[in-house]
Amino acid sequence: MAIYFSQREIVVPGQLLAKGPYKLGSNVYNIGQNIYSSVVGLAELKNNVINVIALKSTYIPSPGDLVIGKIINVGVTSWQVDIASPYTAILQASDAFIKPIDVTKESLRKYFDVGDYIIAKVLAFDKTRDPLLTVKEAGCGRIEKGTVVEINPSKVPRLIGRKGSMISLIKNELGVEVVVGKNGRVWVYSKDKRAEEIAVRIIKCIEREAHISGLTNRIKRMLEEVKKGE
Repeated sequence: MAIYFSQREIVVPGQLLAKGPYKLGSNVYNIGQNIYSSVVGLAELKNNVINVIALKSTYIPSPGDLVIGKIINVGVTSWQVDIASPYTAILQASDAFIKPIDVTKESLRKYFDVGDYIIAKVLAFDKTRDPLLTVKEAGCGRIEKGTVVEINPSKVPRLIGRKGSMISLIKNELGVEVVVGKNGRVWVYSKDKRAEEIAVRIIKCIEREAHISGLTNRIKRMLEEVKKGE
């Protein structure tokens, strides 16, 4: 058994990481007993499992995912929605309203128009057709205020934190509302525009420094400095 990387070393696709009966984690593959990285990322060994944390990733929808989408086209019975993915999502009128509407008499633009952001859930997706969305669940619908910021989807777990610790810290310390989409779009809102701007800056900081250890304590200190400056 042999390891050919140091903990959290940046590796590239095809780079030999290890040789031996290690367990395969995320973003790695094996040829015989040789284990290689499949992405650009940070290599780590933990509990005999070799992982590579991708530095860049593409969002692939999965049923149940909460996403933030942008309306890019309005049809007669549905909307096309950009969800920051290679796949364009579809929101059917039947998945937008609790009570049905007569699409022959009403334009869907009255409800969501091109350029509008929406919070939605992925209803279905199997790679043979465009993902389907719904906004009929609680907390979903058009975004009418606040800021939408984009981060790399691979950094979403770090932004949320273990058991929601990081995002709760931001919400509680700044008094902001935050919705994190699995697709890397984040909605931030506060009546206090300064708090909203600070939250956006901190979210981008977390994206940049997600690979650095001790990040939670660093963010705590940043928030403490902000409070002192009030």
